[in-house]
Amino acid sequence: MRRIALLSATTATVLAASMLTGSTLAQADAAPGGGPALDNADAWYAYPGMVFVTAHSDNPITHITAHFTPVGRQDGEAEAGSTEDFTQQSGVDGRSGVWRAPVQLAELGEYRITVDLEDSSGATVAGALSPLTLQYRTILTIPDFSVAPTGPDYLHQEVTADGTVLAEDPRNPDAPVPAANLPVDITSRYGRIDAKTGADGRFAVSFVPTWPSADLKAWPGASGAYPGAIILDTPEQHVTAVQAPTRFTASTHALNLRQGTTGTVTGRAEVQTADGWQPLPHTSLTLFGQSPTGTSEFVVAQTTTDDHGLYTLRVPTDSPAPSGQLLLGGTPFEQIAVQPFSLHVAYTTHLDMTATLGDDSRLHVSGWMYYSDRRAHWPTNPAVTIEYSKDGRTGWKAASTLPVKLRYNKANFDEEFSTSFTAPKDAYWRARFNGNADLAGSTTDPVHLRRYATRITGFNVSPEPIRKNGLLHLAGTLQYSSGTTWKPLAGEGLDLYLRPRGASAYRYVSDLGTDSKGRIRNIVLKAAQDGTWAVALKRSTGAHYLKSPMVTDYVDVR
Repeated sequence: MRRIALLSATTATVLAASMLTGSTLAQADAAPGGGPALDNADAWYAYPGMVFVTAHSDNPITHITAHFTPVGRQDGEAEAGSTEDFTQQSGVDGRSGVWRAPVQLAELGEYRITVDLEDSSGATVAGALSPLTLQYRTILTIPDFSVAPTGPDYLHQEVTADGTVLAEDPRNPDAPVPAANLPVDITSRYGRIDAKTGADGRFAVSFVPTWPSADLKAWPGASGAYPGAIILDTPEQHVTAVQAPTRFTASTHALNLRQGTTGTVTGRAEVQTADGWQPLPHTSLTLFGQSPTGTSEFVVAQTTTDDHGLYTLRVPTDSPAPSGQLLLGGTPFEQIAVQPFSLHVAYTTHLDMTATLGDDSRLHVSGWMYYSDRRAHWPTNPAVTIEYSKDGRTGWKAASTLPVKLRYNKANFDEEFSTSFTAPKDAYWRARFNGNADLAGSTTDPVHLRRYATRITGFNVSPEPIRKNGLLHLAGTLQYSSGTTWKPLAGEGLDLYLRPRGASAYRYVSDLGTDSKGRIRNIVLKAAQDGTWAVALKRSTGAHYLKSPMVTDYVDVR
């Protein structure tokens, strides 16, 4: 009988190191002429109480013995056990394939495997080291994992997953025991649900799916009671939610809003069950807008129905949606209901005006306007209307419509307007932009412009006649017309003039003031020469008062 020498300790060490580092392992040496050779030996993951040997030879393999030594034990120490009760599991004519045999060891753990092989020609190989190890450990399994119902619906949404975790010791493979107080992970691609076994190894957990369809499997969790245990997952259990038809009403399917305002849509949502259409509570309703290119959608507004299926959707103007849709539902148990919707926004315009009323009753108006949102656009030939009213609240009338000069035609740039025309002496004025579908109208605050007629009564310069260099005193009252009466005009400035005798024109002397009763404030003048003194309200007349006719008084100086 030809015999192959036992692998040396050095060779075994090299093979073990290769196994740990992941490098490629050479097959065990074969006898000249193609004797038996070991490919590998290990315990398949789910069968720690069995060892599987893969080998080949030119002649049928007739005998196999596997030896087991704890990983980490020194070379030369006694093996933990062996087995030679192999039967061929796969292959042809015993020349190659997989052989298996039961393993019975005293201690759980990880073991190196060496194999002796013999074929029908008498060729042998002894002590061939497998690149793989035997994981002789407890197996944790859930043989009875189930999920019910597998088709939850709107009225029966809760799903229960249950099963029993068993611990199978390879030293006693025919007597699995319940694994008590063990965590269990129930997983799908949507997430994980946690459970825990009781004293009998049973677990049960109920939940409401948040997905329309999923495959569930369960995994026993790691536990200090079973260190290093082999954990097997369960076959997948398929769960698909049954969706019920839904519908809803909407108070409107189109909103035209000014930028910065909020619109409202109200309605009622329902779901169809075996009892007919019922209110659909606590379900989201979303307004989606569509991009101009139609390639993407965005959320404009969202709400949730109340206990009675009623909803109020508040629609802001931040995201216009000329093309959009209202969408109801989206939970696993409800079909989605859709209705068309459009949100048109008129963008805010900013308008300002400056107006003055001259002594000649000419109203001079200038102003500017702009918009801020880059999505807005000026209409063709924009115009502003100048309006007036007697009380500033009602009865507004158009006085002039003037074009806005577009110089920039873009956001945040002022576009100007101006005009001048004869106007009433007492009125409230404002500028108004009517707007269009894309730009909101705007109006300036009213400005009260008025011009009251004025006069000076009782003007007198005294004493008269007067000696040269004597002191003169002025008297008189400034008044303004209010309806049909004249009232004192306080705190206004008057101009004092003198035309000496023989001169053809008045010359300005000084300005005067009026007291709270409209009277010319006390002023003393030195009489230097004969002449005519004059007073008038004719310099800066302010915002409200027209200039007064000039009043005069001749003084004889001796």
